[in-house]
Amino acid sequence: MTEKIAYRVISHIILMLVTLSMFLPLLLVVISSVTDESTLVANGYSYFPAKLSFGAYQYLMMFFRTIASAYGITIFAAVVGTSLSIIITAMMGYTLSIKGLPGKNVISFFVFFTILFNGGLVPSYIMWTSYFKITNSLFAYIFPFLLANAFNILLIRTYFESNIPAEIYESAKIDGAGYFRIFWDIALSLGKPILVTVGLFTGLLYWNDWQNGLYFITDANMLSIQALLNKMMANIQSVISNASYSKSSAAQEAVPPVSIRMAIAFVTMLPILVLYPFLQKYFADGIMLGAIKG
Repeated sequence: MTEKIAYRVISHIILMLVTLSMFLPLLLVVISSVTDESTLVANGYSYFPAKLSFGAYQYLMMFFRTIASAYGITIFAAVVGTSLSIIITAMMGYTLSIKGLPGKNVISFFVFFTILFNGGLVPSYIMWTSYFKITNSLFAYIFPFLLANAFNILLIRTYFESNIPAEIYESAKIDGAGYFRIFWDIALSLGKPILVTVGLFTGLLYWNDWQNGLYFITDANMLSIQALLNKMMANIQSVISNASYSKSSAAQEAVPPVSIRMAIAFVTMLPILVLYPFLQKYFADGIMLGAIKG
């Protein structure tokens, strides 16, 4: 009994330390975003700043409409892209989990092959821009590089093979259900934990994506939140550099670059922080159950 108590105490201490190691950096970002710029420059980052200031958020509020529009584009891309990705990935994973599927090993090899090798950035860019014509469109945020992920396909396949008994499929076939009916009514229902987990991974990728905006978007009105804030940060840095070169402090005082970086980071991650607690119970189950067999 004493050993069990000691084990639990040590385990809880370790978990608390791990939790703090992840929570404290987020807290530092929030505090630094409301710390006065001169205090940050003089004293560095601190959990107990000498002076607070909301200048960074006031600066961002000057671009409220632009940021709101970028948020809308990002939310649309994340919702639509994640939904399509889950459907495509789940259908592929379910197909590869079917026993006796003709050519199953060959298809699995090609899926696994894409984890190790890809066509490269330049051929992919030429294909998407020259043949699919997605430049300056919402499709640029949905389809390239993010829609289908081979690792997620294999993860879902493993889950279906390991955690859904084959007898359920056989029973459905006897009752006259086809493969699509089995997939829609049984596989998707019983595979909710892994699908939510993969959806969370994919949603994070879509939300944090800035490369597609960099590669395929030239219209300033079509920028996602990540692409927009990266552009704002580059513009701010350019203003500060020019001000330093001209030995003018007015621009540096009007634009707090250090605290703005933290404010931008907090603005981009806030929706994910709000959404994650509602998906946490599915996240843990999906990871554990989907990794039982390789």
